[in-house]
Amino acid sequence: MRRVRCHENGGPDVLRVEEAEVPEPGAGEVLIRSEAIGVTLPGVRKVREGGMPLPGGFGGEIAGEVCALGPDVTGFAVGDRVVAISFTDAYADFALAPVFTASHIPATVSASRAVALVRGGHVALAALFVAGPVRGRSVLITGAASGVGHLAVQLARLHGASRVVAAVGSADKTAFVRGLGADEAVVYADESWGEPVDVVLDAVGGELLPRALDALAPFGRLVFFNSGGGTVPAYELLAGAKTITGLTMARFSTAYPDTYAEHGDRLWELACSGRLLPVVHETFALADAARAHEVIEARANLGKVVLRP
Repeated sequence: MRRVRCHENGGPDVLRVEEAEVPEPGAGEVLIRSEAIGVTLPGVRKVREGGMPLPGGFGGEIAGEVCALGPDVTGFAVGDRVVAISFTDAYADFALAPVFTASHIPATVSASRAVALVRGGHVALAALFVAGPVRGRSVLITGAASGVGHLAVQLARLHGASRVVAAVGSADKTAFVRGLGADEAVVYADESWGEPVDVVLDAVGGELLPRALDALAPFGRLVFFNSGGGTVPAYELLAGAKTITGLTMARFSTAYPDTYAEHGDRLWELACSGRLLPVVHETFALADAARAHEVIEARANLGKVVLRP
């Protein structure tokens, strides 16, 4: 089979397509013949900035057909169409995934749409859960046109937010996020992001984090779930009576397994009813993974970037 790895850190050009043996599933794992693979910003950042062993593969969402089951796996059978999270070597014709990350894909949903929905939707729902009830409150979302952000905009609206502000990197994305239901669209470079909000979902971090914190009203909460890092003076939290809460899906899914499962059911329900629209920005062949990374690095995507073997 083919898989994509990098043997050194750098730009998208360091990605290499190589031949490898089809892996065998271990205990609690399923082997999936991939039909669609999600590209994530954290994975792209690790290529350039480091943070993974070399040579190394990439984690990400995968959708396709189960072709082998590991010991003690129940609830799935060979031939099932599933979407799951592979933590290593997701960019491949075949990939392993822990069964607890897998869910069946409804017959009406394509593999690409499933990849665009599940991980991003889980992150968005978890961020809203951690933020607390948003019904009747104002919410600002950074990275609002991204794979996670475009779902968070829609989900904030579906959860009854009184005002949804979508923050994006360039003016050419504002029509897209308004079309998803945002009441307002602001560009990071704008002098003002409008009236302060009750909740910020920060998908960007880094140099943008202080601006995101400034956008909070007193007693507001910022949910920080990005891989961009960033620092803020603790005094700003004290003086503004503001809260920053961190979120990683590994900890969330472990701490709240029942809620995580409920979120999965909710995502399929909303997507199949047409109330939540997972958007695929562009699909690239597996061998063109470098081009997919270029799109993410340029922050040019509107929705999810997908690879297809």
